[in-house]
Amino acid sequence: MIGPLTPWRVARRVLALLLIGAFVYWLLIFVHVWRVARQDDARRSDAIVVLGAAQYDGRPSPQLQARLDHAVDLWQDGIAPLIVVTGGRQPGDRFTEATAGANYLHEQGVPDDAILREVDGRSSWESLSATARFLHDGDKRRVVLVSDPYHMARIDDVAREVGLDAVTSPTRSSPVVGWTEKKRMLQESLKVAAGRVVGYGRLERHGRIGELVPGLATMIGLPLRRFRRRWGLAPDRG
Repeated sequence: MIGPLTPWRVARRVLALLLIGAFVYWLLIFVHVWRVARQDDARRSDAIVVLGAAQYDGRPSPQLQARLDHAVDLWQDGIAPLIVVTGGRQPGDRFTEATAGANYLHEQGVPDDAILREVDGRSSWESLSATARFLHDGDKRRVVLVSDPYHMARIDDVAREVGLDAVTSPTRSSPVVGWTEKKRMLQESLKVAAGRVVGYGRLERHGRIGELVPGLATMIGLPLRRFRRRWGLAPDRG
């Protein structure tokens, strides 16, 4: 025989339904991230935008080099006349990611007048927001976004939020593969899920979801930290 529905039982059932709904929502987002990672929608555009990654004293890391190589291929195929390299200076660096990227593009035969630099961004949102501003000043909106496959769904969302007409074209030579790539996809799915609920700009400005919804950090902070430690999901620069 089922007992009466006390307020505590109702609260537990509501919480269970909310958790189930949140898990289903995250699962759908993960499938979307996985699908976007495996499709290339490159088309004629105003510019190719390369998202920044680590550089070592002016030389691109293997991850950044893979993105730049793919951008060069697109540029040589006539996809766009301009390549935008993005990324500022991380703490302790002498060079910006954009400068390292531009120098590498020169070595590959891309002339300086075909390269634009966004040198202040320290996250994907900052880089794309700044890129959108100076492209709009030149009456340019159509872009092809280049990054690692796991990154594509989120930067596609961010680009649209800042007013760019974007498509994605992931590099296929990234050193981030196998289980490492799958872990990055799990992390990206959390970011996309949060960004689609509250907006990527608000997440960027506030930094923590708990600042947007009072009490949320207390509710999910500890489980989320345990989840990250268990699966090695340390925060990245994006």
